[in-house]
Formats: sequence, C-alpha cells, structure tokens
Amino acid sequence: MSEFDLIQRFFTRATPGAILGVGDDAALLHVAEGMELAVSTDMLVSGTHFLPDADPFLLGHKTLAVNLSDLAAMGAVPRWATLALSLPAADTDWLQRFSTGFFALADEHGVELVGGDTTRGPLCLSVTIMGEVPRGKALRRSGAEAGDDIWVSGMLGHAALGLAHLQGRTELPEDVRVCCLAALHQPQPRVALGLALRDIASSAIDISDGLLADLGHILERSHAGAEVKFDEIPTGIARAIDEPLFRHCVLSGGDDYELCFTACAAKRSEIEAVAKRLGLPLTRIGKIVTGQGCTVRSAKDGVMTIKESGYDHFA
Repeated sequence: MSEFDLIQRFFTRATPGAILGVGDDAALLHVAEGMELAVSTDMLVSGTHFLPDADPFLLGHKTLAVNLSDLAAMGAVPRWATLALSLPAADTDWLQRFSTGFFALADEHGVELVGGDTTRGPLCLSVTIMGEVPRGKALRRSGAEAGDDIWVSGMLGHAALGLAHLQGRTELPEDVRVCCLAALHQPQPRVALGLALRDIASSAIDISDGLLADLGHILERSHAGAEVKFDEIPTGIARAIDEPLFRHCVLSGGDDYELCFTACAAKRSEIEAVAKRLGLPLTRIGKIVTGQGCTVRSAKDGVMTIKESGYDHFA
C-alpha cells in the first residue's frame, strides 16, 4: 500500500466545513466573522505516551482527545484537525481500528480532518487542532487573581493509577482497575465545560502533566500563589490504593485531561448550575493567594511536602 493509498483509504472524508480539505498542498479554512482561531498541537510517542501494544481504537480516540482538551481549556469550539503519522509499517488492521477510534470522537465533536502527513518510522502520532472562539472571549492562564476559587472537573488520579497498574507498580481491585484504565485510555475532553466557562472563569488549563504542574502554569502566568486542600480534591474510588502512590497520582500523575480553572467567589452559584446542567462534578479545592508557588495542606499532615509536581519530558 502506498502512502497516498493509505491516506485515501483511511483518512480522507468529506469536509463541508472547510473550503478545501485533504488532497491538496494545504487546506483552506474560513473563520467566521467575529471569531478568533485557537490552534494547538500534541504529539503521542510509543513508549513515552502509550505502551507499544495499546489498542489502536483507543489510541485513535486518545490521539484526538488530548488535543480537544486543549481547546476545551481555551473555551473554543473544535472545527478542524490535521494528523501526522509515523508508522513502522502500513498495517491495514491497525490503521482501520485507529482511524475508526479517531473519527468516532471527531464526529462527536464536529471535527473535520483537513490534512496531515504520513511517513515510515517509529510509531508517533501528532495532531494539530483548530477551533473558533469569539473575539476576546478565550479562556487564558493569566487571569487568576487573589481571592479566586480554584476548581477542578471530574475525578483526578485515575489515569495515573491505571498506568501504575499496567507498569506493575500497584495491583488494583477489578472495579477500580476498570475505571482507571478507562480514564487512561479514553479521556473525555471537557469541551462543553470550556464553552460554559467563557464568561465565568478567570483562568483555565487542562490537566495533562499533573494537577500541581498545570496549576503552576496558571500561577506563573497570573503572577500569583495558591493554597490547595488535598482532602477536597475529588478522587472517588482512587483512594483504594496505598497512600504514597495515591498522593502522587492525584497531585502529580497527569493524564487526567480534566479542567482546572479559577473564578471569583461570586460565581459559585453559576458554576454549580453548570455542573448540574452538564452532569459533571465541579469541585472547589482551594484559592488563589498573593505571592508565589502552591501550598498543599491535608487534615492529617498539615502542609504537605511535594517532591514531584508533574511530568516533564526532559527532567
């Protein structure tokens, strides 16, 4: 199978939302009047971001999901994507399952694949995602102010626990294992939440590298500090494993793809209404303060000593 046959068979579909999609030297897109274009790129590398024997359907889902999560954090409506694949071989069964998983999520969010590239090499998957947001309405990392509440969506730590199980660092009970592996392999990008927070949140970020690391990016860009109550962080069934690993997964494990956002206290009732409307838990875990850095406190230990704030590819 040639490169062009591969693209035509597995990745070429109608793109009515684009002026020109797959098949030319570049796509042609039209951004609606009064909108700004939000663009983000994420890369998944075999052995670094996923295990070499990962289910290709789930991998197709996650390859797009991690990019959709970035747009969610900006309050943008997903529109278009490009996909670059480095493949060891043109395995038709693998490609069929991967593309099926990718397009299932793309269809759910109205995303059109408008271009990309393929080459032979170690398995590597890279998506550039594009979306629209009304001019001046994008959520940013730089708007948090002292006194703002810190919120997170969903449950934290499950994906990191799932990875720890696969790596043999812990043994999870069956019900916990099923939940954690689902969180790891099929993250649910919080696009609807991001849209709902446009006029509510003062800052936002998606949690990909760990709560403390990503909250730290908000603090850095907002020139502020934070106080977080560990016991308030929503974890659900994640408390079923040993405490040191549990704490690491919740605070620093990463791969949650939930949103962390800030908002003034006056917005609490609006946020609670959003949570009810979306059927999504939204939890206050602390507050923004003057100064720098993040202090984490627990009822048991007081101020906690955190050795690792999150994942860093080059640390």
